[in-house]
Amino acid sequence: MEDQLVQVLANTQLAAEGPRKQAEIDLKRAAKNPAFPLSLANIARHSSIPVEVRQSALSALRLFIERNWSGDNDDGPVIPIADSVKDQIRPMVLDVALNTEDDKKIKTAASYTVGKIANADFPDQWPSLLPTLLDVIPNGSDNQLHGALIVLRDLVNDSLSEDQFFSMARDIVKVVYDAAINENRKPILRALAVTVFQGCFDLMDTVKEEYHQEVQAFAEEAMKGWFPFFLQTMKLRLPNRDPQSLSQPNSWNGIIALKLQVVKCLLKLKLVFAHLLLPETPHFFQAIWEELSLLEPAHEQLYIENEAQGRLEDSDGLPYTLDFLILEELDFLNSCMRAPPVRKELEAQLSTYPSAYETPWLLDLMKLMSSYARITREEEELWDIDLSLYLAEEQSVNANYTPRTACGDLLIKLGEWLNQKALEGLFAYTKSLFTEDASWRKQEAALFLLNMLVNDFLDCAKSIPPEISQAYLDLVNYAINRQGEPLLRARGYIVAGILAQSNETAATLMDRTIEAITAEQSELVQVACIKAVEGFLQSGNAAGNQQIQAKVVNAISQWMATRDMTELEDADDLLVTLTEALRAAIKIDKRVAVSNDIPALDLLFLLAKHGSTNWQVTMLICEEFEEIVKTMPDPPSYHALCRKVLPSLTGAFNVADVTSNNPLITFATELMASLTQYASEPLPPGFVATTLPKLSRLLMESSEGDILRPGAESVKYLLAHDHEQVLNYHDESNRSGLEVCLLIIDRLLGPTVEDNAASEVGGLAAELVEKAGHARLGPFLPQLLQAVANRLATAQTAPLIQSLILVFARLSLVGAHDVVDFLSTIQIKNENGLQVVLGKWLENSVNFAGYDEIRQNVIALSKLFSLNDPRVVQTLVKGDMIMPTSDRIVTRSRSRENPDQYTVIPAPLKILKVLIEELLSASGMENAASLAAAAMADLVEENDDDGWEDDPDTIDLNLGSVKNDLMSFLEASNMRHRDDETQAYLSEFFLTAARDNIAGFADWYNSLTEEEKTKLNKLSRAE
Repeated sequence: MEDQLVQVLANTQLAAEGPRKQAEIDLKRAAKNPAFPLSLANIARHSSIPVEVRQSALSALRLFIERNWSGDNDDGPVIPIADSVKDQIRPMVLDVALNTEDDKKIKTAASYTVGKIANADFPDQWPSLLPTLLDVIPNGSDNQLHGALIVLRDLVNDSLSEDQFFSMARDIVKVVYDAAINENRKPILRALAVTVFQGCFDLMDTVKEEYHQEVQAFAEEAMKGWFPFFLQTMKLRLPNRDPQSLSQPNSWNGIIALKLQVVKCLLKLKLVFAHLLLPETPHFFQAIWEELSLLEPAHEQLYIENEAQGRLEDSDGLPYTLDFLILEELDFLNSCMRAPPVRKELEAQLSTYPSAYETPWLLDLMKLMSSYARITREEEELWDIDLSLYLAEEQSVNANYTPRTACGDLLIKLGEWLNQKALEGLFAYTKSLFTEDASWRKQEAALFLLNMLVNDFLDCAKSIPPEISQAYLDLVNYAINRQGEPLLRARGYIVAGILAQSNETAATLMDRTIEAITAEQSELVQVACIKAVEGFLQSGNAAGNQQIQAKVVNAISQWMATRDMTELEDADDLLVTLTEALRAAIKIDKRVAVSNDIPALDLLFLLAKHGSTNWQVTMLICEEFEEIVKTMPDPPSYHALCRKVLPSLTGAFNVADVTSNNPLITFATELMASLTQYASEPLPPGFVATTLPKLSRLLMESSEGDILRPGAESVKYLLAHDHEQVLNYHDESNRSGLEVCLLIIDRLLGPTVEDNAASEVGGLAAELVEKAGHARLGPFLPQLLQAVANRLATAQTAPLIQSLILVFARLSLVGAHDVVDFLSTIQIKNENGLQVVLGKWLENSVNFAGYDEIRQNVIALSKLFSLNDPRVVQTLVKGDMIMPTSDRIVTRSRSRENPDQYTVIPAPLKILKVLIEELLSASGMENAASLAAAAMADLVEENDDDGWEDDPDTIDLNLGSVKNDLMSFLEASNMRHRDDETQAYLSEFFLTAARDNIAGFADWYNSLTEEEKTKLNKLSRAE
């Protein structure tokens, strides 16, 4: 089989599509052969076979192991692997990872495969794995060490349990420490050893709460050796490089990788054992600052003056280029700025000088940041090609975290500490750059840093001294007049827009900025001016100024008219910038939306047409359109708005195929929902005749939830605002509005529409029942309610379940007895309708969302209870969960085998349980309890102060403590806030029920849990 597999694996790498696909099919067939995994392992071992084939064999083996090794796969059937085969494969693959072969690709692939086996088998079926690794690491060759470290890294990150790590921690840390400090080993291998040590912190963080003293003592002991090594490594200088070379020397790669892993390890240490790092921060802060200063010339030559390749990692995932190192070191400086020992020293120096801008370290830091914040040659060329990439940085949504953005973050942190002194220091250095006529890149970088700092000041409502902002305006004027330097000009305009928000004098540049949108030669400067205009308008200086509004809108209109908008459809950030600028202009006076002279809304819709696939553009436009509609509730204004927008909206629906996923139709439907939700009453004449045919077609033909949900809402709002116009409407087939609505509801309740797409049908059905009434619905009413009940029985998603339940809840508000009568007479899949609906209703009530919906549901349930109807009493529903006695971890497969068990109780008792839970939620007591717990946690943290000034800005998702915090956040995100109206109703209900023994309340009370009784007793005492 091996010979055949070698050929199949070779064919999977062919360029020709036909033979390659056939080889992939053959490989899947071969996987069913019991000899398949062992054959792959044998192929991987043979050095005579081409490397590409061996690597492919290891990849195929790894995937096969992932799916089948453990014997449990949630994604499909498992191919069984005999224990005897497993016993042969383990040592074979480990040997490939640990032998003396020097091909890194093979060793890395083998190490990953070992890791997948270890996930399932270590330590029970493979107890020798860890001892083998710990023996190879100190004694093996470089090639063996490489493989062993990769396996150990995967073992620490993915396979070791807390108990296993705790028992072997000293041995693991000792061997990786010895490997890391061994100068006879290659730097890249030493970097790999540091990475393994870094992974140990994640495990220590997981167990430190349970074994706090032991873990603390172990970490302190370990760091006594690691700290000197870390500091020595950071002081290690890179070899001299050829000044004529335009690329990073190979001799730097390993050293940079080692330094970089050391910095990463220090940052991880700060997250897990911050107090251990604290006393050492001055040493590391100084060493890293010195290195950053020394690396400036190399960074300038490689990345500012030339386009050296950056952001590179080796095959083991270790970054090794200079830009990565600088990035990590800047982040470490940022962290150290919050360390009291560092601050104490820096503050002492600050106090010896009469002003902040005369303090040497502050000016040196500004110089350092301005140097690394310069635009690289690569960025300059990319921005020239793609304006969206330039704007992405301005929007702070750039996926690439660069030294430039890291410097901005560092300055913001400095500003949080020093406040206006940071601004004074930055201005002092920036002024020197303009006085000395430094390079435009340095000048632009200094203004970019100002941009970041002032934005943060504005976000935090900090004042900016008028004398500094005024002085900066002189530099801005200089920048926007530098004709040969478009990026400096662009920065000047953007800074002017920011300064205008705190300095009225800067607003004088608004007109020039608006003119530059169309007058500037550089397209990049033009879009920078569009971005800057938004800043000017946010200052509030233009509020109510229709003249400025017209200028801005017309300038943007002219700019868009000269562009092929289809070419901008993928320019996400440019579309967002245009949208935000138009929004800012519309906010000056929203009446512009109905103006025939200023095309603000037309431009917004044009952007929507070409940006309909951009969620941010559509969200911004939907939000703005909703605000516009809200400001025009009076009939004349609303009618004018409808005349303006309805042709565009209904025109978007005039496509041949509404069943396709057309984002423009989706967008238009969302706008229609906003237009109808806030409509005037009654609706404008002919509104239903214009909109309902389009909506009906969408709702009868589309299967997209993003269309069906807002479409159903729109029809519901038509009924809510002017049901007479809807019910008196007739379509071209002479079907009445009532019939059209019933057809829509029938389709949405049908089995062909999935739950998420149908989640608004209940609201539409309830609105139709209320507005049309029994007289108009006649025989259709029981049919409609039967259809709602049938769909409720099969519904799985919370929004649809709530939507359908509310149909019966709203009917119960005025006729609870009629609802019980109806449900008792129908059958749903051979079950009584009351049993099905009430069971689903009570099981899901505690998950309801929306204050009005919750209040309606609470009142409806209280009325059902008060009926004391024997049919309700005899209905048995799911009660409290029966807690399992086993403490075993519940996997998905075990959960399927042993589903949760519940008690079975009468419906009235369940109603009381639900209402007690809702009473607690409405009172805000749960929220208060969560806040109290958070306050207690904060108190504990204060008593366990790690000495740092504040919490970290970054989140390490590997840390156990972070995972716990995220789970707490998810739980907190579902918290309800106080609802006085619902609380008052429930309080009165329970007090009256207890006093008058409504529906035998006293007997039901005795069946409540002690916790539930306590909650009610607290209520009675409060009264």
